Amino acid sequence: MEILKQFSLEGKIALVTGASYGIGFAIARALASAGATIVFNDIKQELVDQGLAAYEAEGIQAHGYVCDVTDEAQVQALVARIREEVGVIDILVNNAGIIKRIPMLEMTAEQFRQVIDVDLNAPFIVSKAVIPGMIEKGHGKIINICSMMSELGRETVSAYAAAKGGLKMLTRNICSEYGEANIQCNGIGPGYIATPQTAPLRERQADGSRHPFDQFIVSKTPAARWGETEDLMGPAVFLASDASNFVNGHILYVDGGILAYIGKQP
Repeated sequence: MEILKQFSLEGKIALVTGASYGIGFAIARALASAGATIVFNDIKQELVDQGLAAYEAEGIQAHGYVCDVTDEAQVQALVARIREEVGVIDILVNNAGIIKRIPMLEMTAEQFRQVIDVDLNAPFIVSKAVIPGMIEKGHGKIINICSMMSELGRETVSAYAAAKGGLKMLTRNICSEYGEANIQCNGIGPGYIATPQTAPLRERQADGSRHPFDQFIVSKTPAARWGETEDLMGPAVFLASDASNFVNGHILYVDGGILAYIGKQP
């Protein structure tokens, strides 16, 4: 097989959860550019409509659906509807997620559970819904969007770190249970990515200096910059394609080297 053909996603159907914008949208664009048919969901119709317009502007004919990925009945209905209207899912990207930056002693159990529900329970629910179709087809790719918090702790993100650490282990367990069915389940762990949500943290101060958090991130990153959503596109295509058929249970950190770096001596 020619090497570039191994990266082709022609004829494949990819479901990317929560992909109306941001990292999920960028990953879906990458999969589409490699030939995949894109299906995505969001929790509200207005977000789905926003996503459909964004895909259309990129020349991508995507299929958008309203679905709460924490609701197992809704997810099962969504997967059945996709099967009927588009086809059986070949690629799943569990991208939908939330974060609550609250000190642990100030966080309620309800807030903690909400983060766990979206960031860990939902990938379990959606994966469980698509795996039977993948077994039926004889192949499948699941990509879980993990985080550097799958490996590190940081103040105010106890629920997020717990969820993303759990998602790392769910990734490995799906590999363990379904690798023999030719299903590869891997994760992508983004570093600090420049998105509209992080823009305030990268704004120059009145005196022209960097925002303190911007300084912190750049100083801790060997690449000396924030990541761009485009930095995630190649890794996503690799993990969704035949090029990664013997890669399973792996978390690919796309972090500019932060996890490899202890930092400069003061």
